[in-house]
Amino acid sequence: MEVYGLLASGYGDWPIIKQIAWLLGQVMNGIFNVLSAIGIENIGVCIIIFTIIVYTLMIPLTIKQQKFSKMSAVMQPEIKKIQKKYEGKKDQASMMKQQEEINMVYEKYGTSMSGGCLPMLIQMPILFALYPVIRDIPTYVKGVKNVYMPVTEAIMNTDGFQKIMEKIGEASPVLMSAKTNDYSQVDTIVNVLYKFQDSTWDKLLDKIPSISDLAHQTMNQVTHLNSFLGINIGEQPLTQLTTALHNGSIVGVILAVLIPVLAGLTQFISVKLQPNAASADKDNPMAGSMNAMTYTMPLISVVMGFTLPAGLGLYWAASAIVRCIQQLAINKYLSTKSLDEMIAENQKKAQKKREKHGAPAKEINKMATTSTRNAGKVTKGQSGISESERDSKIQEAQARAQKAKPGSLTSKANLVSRYNQGLETAEPKVESAEKDSKKKKKK
Repeated sequence: MEVYGLLASGYGDWPIIKQIAWLLGQVMNGIFNVLSAIGIENIGVCIIIFTIIVYTLMIPLTIKQQKFSKMSAVMQPEIKKIQKKYEGKKDQASMMKQQEEINMVYEKYGTSMSGGCLPMLIQMPILFALYPVIRDIPTYVKGVKNVYMPVTEAIMNTDGFQKIMEKIGEASPVLMSAKTNDYSQVDTIVNVLYKFQDSTWDKLLDKIPSISDLAHQTMNQVTHLNSFLGINIGEQPLTQLTTALHNGSIVGVILAVLIPVLAGLTQFISVKLQPNAASADKDNPMAGSMNAMTYTMPLISVVMGFTLPAGLGLYWAASAIVRCIQQLAINKYLSTKSLDEMIAENQKKAQKKREKHGAPAKEINKMATTSTRNAGKVTKGQSGISESERDSKIQEAQARAQKAKPGSLTSKANLVSRYNQGLETAEPKVESAEKDSKKKKKK
């Protein structure tokens, strides 16, 4: 999940992602308002509920992707057999025949090459849009933004505030460059303050001591919002760990490492629960990369979990736990379905889709039930039909031509054909007569 976070950090303002982020932000804002109405004002709880809702909505896409993965494990031996048959053949005709036979395998199982990619392509913008919502909560949650507004207004009423905030904001832990963020805007100041830690507040108060009372009031409210199981999700776990070690607090050390370790562990379990055709196939060149990622990505999660605000680590851990629970349920659901049932369902859906585009049902059923075990014995031309089928069609056409009506174009064509055949048979006879005549003269 942190991969999507890293990618999304640069694409948060892209048109489609921006609109999806706004929509998800409305969901987050609604969750915060509902919890506030019952007396629970906690960003950590909001993140967990928000993650559960979003990933629950994506279950249909996840199931579709898992089905394709299971089907792919069955199709791969047949596809490999075809690829081996055309191994080393790089001419266009061979490449086209190979592709035709591979397409027949997908037709047989009622799926397509894009069957596994499409659900992922749909999910990716959603996953990219999740990151800016979690990273910049005040932008989307009005109740959180209102907490920062009094001190924000006081800062913006101070002479030279923009240069002060730019200098603080460009440094760690905020890291918001003035080149890409307008520090004259209210939303930018609020987002900068949201990323403040205790040491950052101290730097601000050194520069603008007049806002001391408002700053401490805001800090108290933010601590209340960010406190989750004794962890300040607004601070980096590494900072909390350093403080706990300095104070000799064992409980503090445990709390500081809890979220990063949980994020890495849950992600590892989530990946291991997912069926993956590429990883199961040892001959697949992608298998090594997928297995390596299974172990390296959780480690990266732990490292990033220490260096980014604990709220992001909580989101990664929550999303991984939700995926684990969903995966167990999906695995149980798929175990109740036989492969034949899944193929039948896929073929039925594919048939409806093709009939909608005008393909005849008889042809669809023929393609769906075609066995590819003997694909190596069937050769096809650019027309897409086998030699036996082509010969059969030629014989049918010849039979129809013999029954053509007198005076039709077909009957005239038959006359020409018979005339040509007569010439071909007459020529050998003429040549034979000429030879006999020459022999008689010699005698």
